[in-house]
Amino acid sequence: MSRLAVPKTYKLYIGGAFPRSESGRTYEVLAADGSFLANAALASRKDARDAVVAARAAVSGWSGATAYNRGQVLYRIAELLEGRRAQFVAEIEEAEGVTRAAASAQVDEAIDRWVWYAGWADKFAQVVGNANPVAGPYFNISVPEPTGVVAVVVPQDSSLLGFVSAVAPALVAGNSVVAVASERFPLSAISLSEVLATSDVPKGVVNVLTGSPAEIAPWLASHADVNALDLVGAGALDWVSLEIDAADTLKRVLRPESGADAAAPALGRIAAFTETKTVWHTKSLR
Repeated sequence: MSRLAVPKTYKLYIGGAFPRSESGRTYEVLAADGSFLANAALASRKDARDAVVAARAAVSGWSGATAYNRGQVLYRIAELLEGRRAQFVAEIEEAEGVTRAAASAQVDEAIDRWVWYAGWADKFAQVVGNANPVAGPYFNISVPEPTGVVAVVVPQDSSLLGFVSAVAPALVAGNSVVAVASERFPLSAISLSEVLATSDVPKGVVNVLTGSPAEIAPWLASHADVNALDLVGAGALDWVSLEIDAADTLKRVLRPESGADAAAPALGRIAAFTETKTVWHTKSLR
């Protein structure tokens, strides 16, 4: 007896759950040859606000975890990605219309970048921090602290690698993230959300919105509870206006990048989402 296939409906990822857009809107995601792939949620302003609320609630727990623990959790994501490698390769091959070899290379690079950033979790503070010379019997130590909630417009020209490259560095220091996935290639971002939901990442640490970056980004840029804005994938948007919106609430902003080196692995992408805290401590009580 024949049976009906059950097509997958791709939803948002907010607070560890997979809700539909509160607006009920969806949009068609097409394959490289123009054929229908799936319906994805078209996130609204209310969805963006819900994602920020979830991200804010997760900051204290994630930033309060030890750096070693965060590194282990991030490494676990790489392990799970490796286990679902075939699924991601097939998704990228179909969506982007690239060869299997090219799709495999993209997945391999995404996994390698997760591992690279996981390794920095318990090391970057020693590199970015400092022991400052002072004129007195004190230790004066500067250490990086997480900024808080980081909104990210991920690179729009790749399914998985761009998403990983933009989201992973913001997590290393203990920030939580609201990511706006690629509008054209959103399916791998939601599949990665399923990986996150079944890993050890606390709910709310990563939140994924799909739909139109042009519609969602202005609400995130002007939201008072977002502390930093990564516009790495916003080159096609009116990103200057987003910068101006972000300035009203004193957000740190990273500008769009383009080309093959966009969002390339760098210690600077971790440090960009930290604030420097300086503490004093006496050398001796005598």
